[in-house]
Amino acid sequence: MNTIHWASIENIVWLPLFLLAAALVIFRTYSTLRSFTLLARVHKTMFHGLGRKRSFTKALLMCCAIGALFIAFLRPQWSKQEQTVIQEGRDVLVLLDISGSMRAQDLKPNRISFAKLKIRSLLQQLTCERMGLILFSGTAFLQCPMTADQAAFLMFLENVDPESISSGTTALDQALAKAVETFKQAGERQHKLVLLLTDGEDFSMHLDEIKTQAAKAGISLFALGIGTPEGAPIPKFDAYGKQQGHETDEQGAIALSKLNEQTLQDLAKALNGTYQRAAYGEDDIANIVRFVQSHEKERYENKTVSLYHDQYPWFLGAAWILLALEWLL
Repeated sequence: MNTIHWASIENIVWLPLFLLAAALVIFRTYSTLRSFTLLARVHKTMFHGLGRKRSFTKALLMCCAIGALFIAFLRPQWSKQEQTVIQEGRDVLVLLDISGSMRAQDLKPNRISFAKLKIRSLLQQLTCERMGLILFSGTAFLQCPMTADQAAFLMFLENVDPESISSGTTALDQALAKAVETFKQAGERQHKLVLLLTDGEDFSMHLDEIKTQAAKAGISLFALGIGTPEGAPIPKFDAYGKQQGHETDEQGAIALSKLNEQTLQDLAKALNGTYQRAAYGEDDIANIVRFVQSHEKERYENKTVSLYHDQYPWFLGAAWILLALEWLL
């Protein structure tokens, strides 16, 4: 026996409105019948039994039509069937810099928050891709494995805030090494796309070596520079999250963190990719989308889903028939 699945059960909150409509129909019918009764007492030959059955039938048809419309409003479904869905898309691995310099505020409200806004904007335009998230500073770790579940990805992204930023330096080689490892574990893929969001400050020890490994692994990289060439001081916070001045250099002067575009341009060139400086508009996101979509989709594992068939048109049809009959009477 097929069970009924209500696709829009949340619409049940409108039940009082439908009940009110039915109550008004019944009240109107009751008032009409009462009038007929009074008239029949005065003019027995003219109004005896006149309109009673007709009024009752019209009220019954109207109430049944209201009930059918309410059921249709809840979108009843049955006849469940299993269906195999072919999943196609591209794998995009996001590498997000969480080193101390990402606290700089040359992009508002700060570099890390600005980078997160860019990722969210990109996610809205890449609806069929699987995305993963790697966070890095001096080391790198997988924050979110490859997934087509945008809600899950966003949940992991939201957990990245200024308080989670590392106070250490940046090592791009660690980020790339983790990307190579992640793609290796994800299985054989023709295209391995990486989006790198960083200010480009780098204290890597083995960047050239890892760059060669990433190129051999077939990684294509889009580097999005977060920051400005003019730079900005790096805020310093205490244990309670309150700003306590700015980071200083060895001479005690306030240190400026500047966008290192040359490193990112060289990295993108070596990995068959593109470099662009992040901006407040959407042009950079459009270019990232074009970069991703320039690579062919690949098939993921096929997914079996259970689908129900909508049956609400039957109830809509019944409601219109009942209303037509009520109007003809």
